[in-house]
Amino acid sequence: MAGYKPVAIQTYPILGEKITQDTLYWNNYKTPVQIKEFGAVSKVDFSPQPPYNYAVTASSRIHIYGRYSQEPIKTFSRFKDTAYCATYRQDGRLLVAGSEDGGVQLFDITGRAPLRQFEGHTKAVHTVDFTADKYHVVSGADDYTVKLWDIPNSKEILTFKEHSDYVRCGCASKLNPDLFVTGSYDHTVKMFDTRTNKSVISVEHGQPVESVLLYPSGGLLVSAGGRYVKVWDMLKGGQLLVSLKNHHKTVTCLCLSSSGQRLLSGSLDRKVKVYSTTSYKVVHSFDYAASILSLALAHEDETIVVGMTNGILSVKHRKSEAKKDSFPRRRRPAYRTFIKGKNYMKQKDDILINRPSKKHLELYDRDLKNFRISKALDRVLEPSCTIKTPEITVSIIKELNRRGVLANALAGRDEKEISRVLNFLIRNLSQPRFASVLINAAEIVIDIYLPVIGQSPVVDKKFLLLQGLVEKEIDYQKELLETLGMMDMLFATMTRKESTPASDGLLENRIES
Repeated sequence: MAGYKPVAIQTYPILGEKITQDTLYWNNYKTPVQIKEFGAVSKVDFSPQPPYNYAVTASSRIHIYGRYSQEPIKTFSRFKDTAYCATYRQDGRLLVAGSEDGGVQLFDITGRAPLRQFEGHTKAVHTVDFTADKYHVVSGADDYTVKLWDIPNSKEILTFKEHSDYVRCGCASKLNPDLFVTGSYDHTVKMFDTRTNKSVISVEHGQPVESVLLYPSGGLLVSAGGRYVKVWDMLKGGQLLVSLKNHHKTVTCLCLSSSGQRLLSGSLDRKVKVYSTTSYKVVHSFDYAASILSLALAHEDETIVVGMTNGILSVKHRKSEAKKDSFPRRRRPAYRTFIKGKNYMKQKDDILINRPSKKHLELYDRDLKNFRISKALDRVLEPSCTIKTPEITVSIIKELNRRGVLANALAGRDEKEISRVLNFLIRNLSQPRFASVLINAAEIVIDIYLPVIGQSPVVDKKFLLLQGLVEKEIDYQKELLETLGMMDMLFATMTRKESTPASDGLLENRIES
């Protein structure tokens, strides 16, 4: 028994998970801070100027938070009804907000009472933004209209009535003070030019538009509605570049990273997707506890804020880099000190003595060494092992099956012990990396305990669930084999077609000769 060889724990890589630069970058956030608001968080907007505070619109209040504060540093609540949106001006000094009563109000960040009030909409205002010259405000409302306001005079300059349904989103160009974009539930996205008093470009999204985003250069436009995120080339008159369908439910919000190389989208399916703006492929994904309504990124992507339908505001801060030690470290022995004598060549009369290294066996290896197979299986079925390192449990099951004693180790168990076995099989049977080992083990469990079904309601329920999973997995395997057979036939047919011209040429050469 001195020559016992420990069980080799195989590595089962998780399929589909690749560590990329985007994975490292977007996972470099601390545990999220959750703040409870008074209602669904409909809008989050970061100030473009230091200290990069952000405005949160929820219910009938607008809260201003510091980047690292969990309590609002200022609150604007001078609204008759629900506030839907609030946006900072480019200098971070003013804030414009729209509410359900159709009002548009302008606030100074240092004060509390509104500086200006714009009245002209008859229904709820869902989108507001400042133009590039900082002296005008664009607003869109449920009365199907889009209005341009003059800040110094508090007067309405233009009204556009080209939409035939609710105007729920919009944004102004950061370069041209005369251009702005709006999206509506009439499935259209329109770009307006104040110099022509009408829209200059109109594109059909195909779904009610929930969010629009104009690139800083103004050349590309992104629209979100339904399950689709679409990118349009505005320099080519609104030509569709790409249509993305990576969400399972309605996409509600869009955001660009600070570098402009990544596009983020939030959805009611509780996920935030990160796209590359060069290939428009998903490079990362975030999961949240509730449906997402709003999304914003701080300067240099230092903070990501997500607002949800349950009134929870999730705030993630980027981890700070480890600071280098400014104190001089104590000088340690040089590398040559540790390798001294490593290259010494054994002489003829020298006796080489190796330091014996004692290897310690794991507890399950000790049980297997002493033929305690049931106890070895019990050790790897502990929750601490099955949850953290299921590879060890699968390796032990595989080793017991190789020895031909798996049925003996699984037999004769009481209700508590067989429940552990069933729980592990149910949790991991559908994983492709474990399926080949666990399907065989599940069949053995079904054969052993099928005659005693009906004695325990808890075990019966899990037993039936396991039986259904095994049958479902076997059906999947059959379908895969059939698919592989069809693919083999297709590949064989393609190979024959490619080889036919060459064989015809050989035949012609023989006839000519």
